Amino acid sequence: MIAYFDASALVKRHVEERGARETLDFAASAEVVATSLISRAEVAAALAKAVRAKLLAEDEARQAQRAFAAQWPDIARIPVTEALVSRAEVLAWEYALRGYDAVQLASAVLFQESLGTAVRLATFDKQLWDAARRAGFEPWPDKAPH
Repeated sequence: MIAYFDASALVKRHVEERGARETLDFAASAEVVATSLISRAEVAAALAKAVRAKLLAEDEARQAQRAFAAQWPDIARIPVTEALVSRAEVLAWEYALRGYDAVQLASAVLFQESLGTAVRLATFDKQLWDAARRAGFEPWPDKAPH
């Protein structure tokens, strides 16, 4: 199985929260885990936001950031190109997505098209999960996040 992880799923690989254990298991079962190049900034932003919201201590967030950075070379990265952003523009309109969610979906779509095989899109963002299903993906987790 080939997996595409958005930033919300990547964070769960490094932070103890609901769904983290299942996310680690799902990633371990994948032959390849891919993500958009923008996920690097999105993961950092999510961890920093968790510190500001006092959901994580700063040292925990920094440790999670270092663990993510160490894992980064092992993740297939989809580059952000003019063609990808053009596709994201269309998907933003079609599925009423926020900008980075549209880029994540476009990255998964282009990745799947380039492979010519099904890709499971992992996300804990309900709007992106719904859009992925409507776009023909079998999103993970199997039930939509709240």
